[in-house]
Amino acid sequence: MTVFESIVHINKPVSGIYQFLSDLNNHQQLMPPQVQDWRSTADEASFSIQNMAKLRLGVQNRVENTEITIVPTEQPPFKVMLKWQLAQESDYTSVQFTIAAELNMMMKMLASGPLQKLADHQTQALAELFR
Repeated sequence: MTVFESIVHINKPVSGIYQFLSDLNNHQQLMPPQVQDWRSTADEASFSIQNMAKLRLGVQNRVENTEITIVPTEQPPFKVMLKWQLAQESDYTSVQFTIAAELNMMMKMLASGPLQKLADHQTQALAELFR
């Protein structure tokens, strides 16, 4: 698995950030403009990435104020798992977003840049929302 990570520190309590991230309806606010046709419930989201693929994701696991794991609910172009990990530090919350993808060598060359950008974009958008 190829792993893409992005970490931010947010000066808010972990509980509010967890509540936001645990509802997939809110994740549309974290997506870049290339993500289109967004449809979601609290537990599932489907969307298309402009000129690329359609994805349908669902929450696999929630650990209150600690972790949210999101996986495809339909066959994706490649195996992928998204994980949000939260930790309350003394005066801020540490938020780590990880995308783990099973990429062959060709896909790795094509997708590594966009997947890292996606991870960074989502954590930065989250930090902006909680400013």
